[in-house]
Amino acid sequence: MRLLLQEMARKARAKLPLLAKGNRDGALLAMARLLEARWEEVREANRLDLLEAEGAGLSRAKLDRLALREKDLSALTEGLRQIAALPDPLGRIEGLTKRPNGLRVGRMRVPLGLIGFVYEARPGATVEAVAVALKAGNAMLLRGGKEAFRSNQALVALWREALREAGLPEEAVGLVPTTDREAILEMCRLELLDLLIPRGGEELIRLVQQEARVPVLAHAKGVNHLYVDQKADLSMALRLALNGKTQRPAVCNALEAVLVHEKVAEAFLPRLEAAMREKGVELRACPRALPLLREAVPAQEDEWDREYLDLILRVKVVSGLEEALDHIARFGSRHTEAICTEDPQAAWRFLEEVDASLVLWNASTRFNDGFQLGLGAEIGISTSKLHAYGPMGPLELTTCKWVALGEGQERA
Repeated sequence: MRLLLQEMARKARAKLPLLAKGNRDGALLAMARLLEARWEEVREANRLDLLEAEGAGLSRAKLDRLALREKDLSALTEGLRQIAALPDPLGRIEGLTKRPNGLRVGRMRVPLGLIGFVYEARPGATVEAVAVALKAGNAMLLRGGKEAFRSNQALVALWREALREAGLPEEAVGLVPTTDREAILEMCRLELLDLLIPRGGEELIRLVQQEARVPVLAHAKGVNHLYVDQKADLSMALRLALNGKTQRPAVCNALEAVLVHEKVAEAFLPRLEAAMREKGVELRACPRALPLLREAVPAQEDEWDREYLDLILRVKVVSGLEEALDHIARFGSRHTEAICTEDPQAAWRFLEEVDASLVLWNASTRFNDGFQLGLGAEIGISTSKLHAYGPMGPLELTTCKWVALGEGQERA
């Protein structure tokens, strides 16, 4: 396995100059056309993956991430076309200035290089991550979850065909041809990679961070909160809570906890419980919230920082904005946090003080997504601050090198 990965990595790295100069947007548009023409082939591979995963007892949340639905086709192809329409991030010289000796210096945008992507059973990411990386001139080495192996094979085959159509080297996108978990460790040891991005559960991310010999950019869990302020529009707050929790509970930007100001808790919590009950959501509540709810169970102290990725929602009554901020600082994962309020002063304090990759005022946590924020897609949502914070689009997969334009200057 080690020799195979090294050979794949060498071939991909050798093609990086061709990628940077080539018709990358053409490859993205070709991939969109191929998906539309061959979607049933992809769906058939995905159907076989789902059958095997169901037989193996995969959880409801993981089956949801694994499934490719008809509506996913339009989302993926629209994302590809949006990314193709974005400005080329490469080659620009930023901050060009002239030194006293006449030397002009600036910073040029360049690709990161060869990116390793280790991810769990979410085949849509095979389209989105590669698209973002290619737009920025990067090559990709993929190791997807074993449950999505057939789906990923079908999608990578289309990517390689799209690259050929655009006159680009197909070696720029490679899929590790095994489901053996040892491949993850070999990816961690592959020093030919310029960056390794793990995307999946907490266990996978921790493993990659511990074992990697190359830089790692982590897409960590989403312990996301909605704070319902004393001046919130309660009907709006109810809609935001429902959308955040139930629209797609198995994704990282789903809502995991609602914090409710004590002055509106009595009016809001029964409505929240009734609406959530209709959607099959189990509520787990703090001692102050429990008397206001009929069917909630007590929340355990050790679960306030848990990402359920399921139809389970924590509820806590707080004394006000100060306690909400303290709770988020203690238990949040720096992913996505939202406030519902008609008070601009409270909203701006929340926006300024909460440390998360996306902070929202009167909007659902489900908007922390590259497509929704205008990037077309993302390769992941970084919850660290180096080298990016939040959804990572093409610009976040570049770096800057210094360039100097001279006329024969020599240093004295």
